[in-house]
Amino acid sequence: MYQAPRGTSDILSGEQAYWRYVEAQAVNVCRLYGYERIDTPVFEDASLFTRGVGDATDIVDKEMYTFEDRGGSSLTLKPEETASICRAYIEHGLHNLPQPVRLYYLAPIFRYDRPQAGRYRQHHQFGCEAIGDEDPSLDAEVIDMAWRFFSSMNIVHLSLKLNSIGCSSCRPGYLSALKNYYASYADRLCSDCRTRLEKNPLRLLDCKQSTCQPVANLAPKSLDYLCPPCQEHFNQLKKYLALLEIPFEADHRLVRGLDYYTRTVFEIQPEADGAQSTLGGGGRYDNLIEQLGGKPTPAIGFATGIERVILNLKKQEVSIPSLPKPQVFIAHLGSEARDEAIKLASRLRQAGIALIEATGSRSLKAQLRQANTLGVRHTVIIGDREVKTGTVILRDMATARQEAVSPDQLPGLLI
Repeated sequence: MYQAPRGTSDILSGEQAYWRYVEAQAVNVCRLYGYERIDTPVFEDASLFTRGVGDATDIVDKEMYTFEDRGGSSLTLKPEETASICRAYIEHGLHNLPQPVRLYYLAPIFRYDRPQAGRYRQHHQFGCEAIGDEDPSLDAEVIDMAWRFFSSMNIVHLSLKLNSIGCSSCRPGYLSALKNYYASYADRLCSDCRTRLEKNPLRLLDCKQSTCQPVANLAPKSLDYLCPPCQEHFNQLKKYLALLEIPFEADHRLVRGLDYYTRTVFEIQPEADGAQSTLGGGGRYDNLIEQLGGKPTPAIGFATGIERVILNLKKQEVSIPSLPKPQVFIAHLGSEARDEAIKLASRLRQAGIALIEATGSRSLKAQLRQANTLGVRHTVIIGDREVKTGTVILRDMATARQEAVSPDQLPGLLI
């Protein structure tokens, strides 16, 4: 028996209200901040991610779905969206627009990861990118936008973790100090961290293995190695967050998992669950567009997994609005009545009235039972008598009150 592939899930009709609600909140918050939607292909040239995300990252090293198409090209299902948007920015000359360019997306993302609650091999992300300005007020804007997105859905008890990992001028000195510190603990590290020590030392701080936690907690802090411009940038960001009344906690172990990050990195986490259940995060990537062949262009972005957002909505028992459903049911008795019902249904839908029409040849009692199950407000009944008199019966399902009316009256009575 066929089943959905491991790490994927079907989004059934009973779950759609959550998805439409989250998407609607995302679209609305983007409208408030002037972000416009962009959609990129579901697969890209594989080198876009190895070059942009970094071949020493877990995403590239372990999690990408890469395949060769019939033309011999190496393609990858998107493991993240930022590199794709940067490619589109370069390809379509978006640097010619007023800067920064503010974009948002709602997209499927693919990573070969161990499935767990809120983490799937195919999942969906909402995110935003602000490209073309290094002003720390833009960092504050993106963080404020992310914070407001969660607040708009009444998701509470969240914490903002904040760090700066410096730039190409000051980070080498920090990485050297980090490697020297970890070298004396090499025999205590997990196998992944021993590899990171050689290939990607910054990711040592992000290890979740219990054996590596004590070492990471006492590691040198990037904030102590910032150059004056990076320090000023971080100070300004903290000032703006205070003005916005967004509480935050500096976290020296916060580095994020992608090589393209510079300066600001941040995560929003449920207070009770911590980093293992991060709701969303992002940071600045001032060198990525240049690495992909464009002009030097500063940028910052944020992303959150929609499945994880929905998980938190359910966990916090947030009430969400139901999706609108048809409030009219058309019942019919006999072949002539069915013909009239088909024509009437078409006329009512053309008038903007959503309805469900009975199928088959069940009894009126069975059809009314179905109407009750659907929860409609009114049932329109057409039988042989109604066909002859050119009328229909309009039944109020709450009171069971019925009256004969002209079909022409129905739009006014049902809207």
